[in-house]
Formats: sequence, C-alpha cells, structure tokens
Amino acid sequence: MADTEWYWKGRYLEYCSCDVGCPCENMAPPTQGHCDGVIGFQIDEGHYGDVNMDGVMVAATYFFPRAIHHGGGHMQPILRPETTEEQIAAVFAIMGGEGQPVGSMFQIFSVIVETIHEPQFAPIEFEWNINKRLGRIHVPDIVTATTAPIRNPVTDEEVEVRTVLPNGWVFYEAQVASGTAKGTGDIKFDYSQRHSSLATFAFNNNGMAHSYEEAKELYGLDAMR
Repeated sequence: MADTEWYWKGRYLEYCSCDVGCPCENMAPPTQGHCDGVIGFQIDEGHYGDVNMDGVMVAATYFFPRAIHHGGGHMQPILRPETTEEQIAAVFAIMGGEGQPVGSMFQIFSVIVETIHEPQFAPIEFEWNINKRLGRIHVPDIVTATTAPIRNPVTDEEVEVRTVLPNGWVFYEAQVASGTAKGTGDIKFDYSQRHSSLATFAFNNNGMAHSYEEAKELYGLDAMR
C-alpha cells in the first residue's frame, strides 16, 4: 500500500478562528489561543493506483488547543455518501500520511492530529470562486461556512489580499478572504469575519506535485494578481 502511486489536483477552501491573514503562516500564535474551523477540497483530477478519484469531495472540521505545530489536534472527516468504498480507503490512506515524506501536508497532519472523530457521510455543498473570493461549505447538522471578500471599513470597497508561499506545503498562492463559520457536529465553533482562503492544489506521493514555477503555469497563478 505504501508504494501506491497517486495524484490529486483540485480546489481548496479553508476557514479558521484566527484574524484574517492566518497568524500560523506568519510566525505568530493563534489569535484566540486555539485554532478551529473547517477545510474542504474538491478533487477535479486524481487517482490512487487504479482508483479514479475525479470528483471526490472531502471536508473536515478541526480543533487545535494551541498553534497547530504543537499538535493535540482533533479532526472529523466528512465524505459524500456516494463516495465508493475504494475511494474512501484511498482518502484515508492518503490523509493518514501513507508513504509520504516528512514535511508534506498529509504527513504533517498525521502527526499533529491525535484524535479522529467518527467519520461522517453526508451531502457536502461546496462553492469556490477564487477570483471573486467567494466560497461556501455546507454539511447539514455539521457545519456551515461562507467566504466573502475583505472590504475597506471606510469605503466598503473590496480589498485583494494574497498569500504567496513559494515553499508552501499546502498551496503556493491563495486568495485571502473573510470567513463566517459555525460547527454543530462533534467539533463546535461559531464566528464571523475571521480568516478564510481559497487556493488550487496538486499533491502526490512526494507532497507538492509541482514546483512553484510549474504551478504558476499550470494554474495561471499570475492571473490572480
């Protein structure tokens, strides 16, 4: 299993309880002292060995008592009911860090997440528009989250803020936005006008599937500027 070749490419949306800008990405502790929220991603193109992963959608609510690198995290995975048994096995193998190098996204989360809550199989509504900085994740009775552009408090004009991480481990570039989220499942939270970001991603057995320069061409990242 550890040698299974895989590739995921798609769209990523995240929310956390910190102020807009995500202190964890800027050498600062979480705004509230802890970090909780929800992530969601749509796999537009992918496989795990012979298993087709195109169209698979994954969401997860999470809680970390301190900055995420201190560990002690809780996570509740969510998959759509139509996800096949083979796809489910692939998702949990990959998200469990199977055979992946130290410092890659899922290997890191396999270490810092210590408690996995009962996985849920429920409809996931996922909306993502990176250029307009709009997004939405909704899972009935578990979580609702919406993304809107950051606005100037005086003029009410939209403000574009981007995170650029040429050595990133989740994404290379993201549009930063304002997020409102409420978790009502095992992991509970309720906040508005906190951090949200939208990005594209591509992962494989080695972590990030493409170099920064390759990703810029693949995703047209310059068009976000």
